[in-house]
Amino acid sequence: MSKPRVIVSRKWPQEVESRMQELFDVQLNEDDTPMSAGQMQAALQSADAFCPTVSDNVNAELLSVDNLKAEIIGSYGVGFNHIDIDAARTRGLVVTNTPEVLTDCTADIAMTLLLMTARRAGEGERHVRNREWSGWRPTHMMGTKVTGKTLGLIGMGRIARAMAQRAYHGFGMKIIFTDPYPPPAELVSELQAESRASIEEVLQEADFVSLHCPGGKETYHLINRERLSMMKPGAFLVNSARGDVIDQSALVEALDNGTIAGAGLDVYEGEPAVPAALLTLDNVVLFPHLGSASRETRVAMGMRVVENLQAFFSGEAPRDRVV
Repeated sequence: MSKPRVIVSRKWPQEVESRMQELFDVQLNEDDTPMSAGQMQAALQSADAFCPTVSDNVNAELLSVDNLKAEIIGSYGVGFNHIDIDAARTRGLVVTNTPEVLTDCTADIAMTLLLMTARRAGEGERHVRNREWSGWRPTHMMGTKVTGKTLGLIGMGRIARAMAQRAYHGFGMKIIFTDPYPPPAELVSELQAESRASIEEVLQEADFVSLHCPGGKETYHLINRERLSMMKPGAFLVNSARGDVIDQSALVEALDNGTIAGAGLDVYEGEPAVPAALLTLDNVVLFPHLGSASRETRVAMGMRVVENLQAFFSGEAPRDRVV
């Protein structure tokens, strides 16, 4: 019996690629060059499964390809707003993602961004590298204390909960949150977390605001000029979720004019493009989408894709089915 034909859009960890070669007739991307829209459409026409990443724009136009052969899109990543879910459903495609396995590492990155923005770590590191440091002095590069401050979470899913645990147990922070789907009562009790009825209430009260909501139409530019103006002048914004949740031009204004004290960003709208204005600001820490970027996690994500494909081709329901 022939093996299912699988095409992978980017280079994956070696352990995962080796496992895919054992199980499937797989086409790997050994030089890690991003696939064009035409190449992705060709993959959908020639493979049984196509495996994109969160940086691949699998939109409705791409999915409208003639002579569709693929039956499943096994996406590498927890988010799936890069895939037009309605179009995939219309074409009869199964779509899977890779939840759970990246929770801790993404929470670690969110906490890293919070600490770096508060203590001006990015600015300080550049200061030393540029040989501008003239020695310790009492008023040099004073930042903001983290311990005991209020952390506001927009969304209270797995990653937000993991961050809340780090903030509460590690730094004694007060946790407030808003989410239309509240977390388990025992978790709220453990963290002494307090629910707020709206995003606005969280923004007005928190010293640090961390975004943990999905991308897509419902959350597009959720954090806009009006909402940024509700934050405390000394507050910080952290985004490790999706870039399009923030209106980046409004954020640049808020950082430049002192509406908020700073921001830490791991994601951007229209990645890998980053607004030039952000690059010039010292009060923002910029990461290149590192949320899940540990070897252990990236391997686990790939193996989760493999598991979903195995289940599908065995006639079973993939456990991470989105559509």
